[in-house]
Amino acid sequence: MADLTSAMSAILNKEKDKDVPDIELEDLDDLLTQLTAEELEELNGDFDPDNSLLPPNLRCRDQTSKDPTGPFNRQKLLKFIENQAKQEKDWEQNKAYVKETKGKVFKKKDEEKPKKKNDDGDFNIDTEWDDILTEASEEELVDLAAVLGFHSMLTQTQYYASLQDEKISEGGFTGHARAQQFKAVPDEPMNDTDVEKSIEQIKSNDAKLIHLNLNNIKNLSIEQLLNVCEALKSNTTVKVFEMAGVAATDKVAKKLAEALEENKTLRTVNVESNYISGECLLRLMRAINTNQVVTELRVANQKPELLGNQVEMNLLKLILENNTLLRFGLTFEFPDPRIRVINKLKANYDALRKKRHRERLKPSVV
Repeated sequence: MADLTSAMSAILNKEKDKDVPDIELEDLDDLLTQLTAEELEELNGDFDPDNSLLPPNLRCRDQTSKDPTGPFNRQKLLKFIENQAKQEKDWEQNKAYVKETKGKVFKKKDEEKPKKKNDDGDFNIDTEWDDILTEASEEELVDLAAVLGFHSMLTQTQYYASLQDEKISEGGFTGHARAQQFKAVPDEPMNDTDVEKSIEQIKSNDAKLIHLNLNNIKNLSIEQLLNVCEALKSNTTVKVFEMAGVAATDKVAKKLAEALEENKTLRTVNVESNYISGECLLRLMRAINTNQVVTELRVANQKPELLGNQVEMNLLKLILENNTLLRFGLTFEFPDPRIRVINKLKANYDALRKKRHRERLKPSVV
């Protein structure tokens, strides 16, 4: 029987184990003829149910030896299971049940000394810090409260003093928050530029007049601004022209644009905080593109604060055509022109840097 079982297993696992020798089918038949009916029945149930070489219906034989008792009856089956469960004997307990208490047995602690209550009804607990806190002054307690973060016990002045690592003012916990002493900041001096004298200097190309500052001059008339812009047409000395906060209108902006078309000396133009419309800003930018010598233009904070998408896109188009502008003072409302203008100004900076580098590398001519 053992030889037959080994032979059958060798045949079934032949593909898995290549070291098993081949067995002829005639030898297998001879072995089968020598077995009894009981041995054949035992051999039939000795197959591996996990063997993938056998079809699923043959991996496990039918082990039911009883004859069928009739059709399926659910109620009869449930009654039979219930009766059998009642008739079966309970399992024997390995250990007899003994009623006992699980866990630790409660033991009453020794009676503690009664604690003293303070005025508020709370219990006092003696610690090693009691003597230190009792001998500390109120100012030291305020410092301790600031270090421990008990800001609700401090005044506003003490709180901000603790944040800045400054000495906390006296007064203790009963001190009052006092306002900080007012530091007077002197006003900026008035612009005392003599406009009429400046106009004469512009017309005469005075070499001393390089920076003309007309910012925030009060009661400056439109006629005076027009005269200044007219004089700048033929000027060759002024490099910085500032005219912020003088209530300049589109009429002044148009005259300035005419000056920029002819002037090749100006490098910085500042007309912030005026009443110049978007169309006149475009005209100023077109005038700057004529000679492309201006490196800084500031036109922010005009009375019409929002220029609109069309004006901003036209400004973007003009700035992209300019290769010398390095700074442009205007806050764009829309992100597309804002980002593209920044990239263009960076490109102009890089071009200027490369130009300076090339000039530095040129050999000096004797």
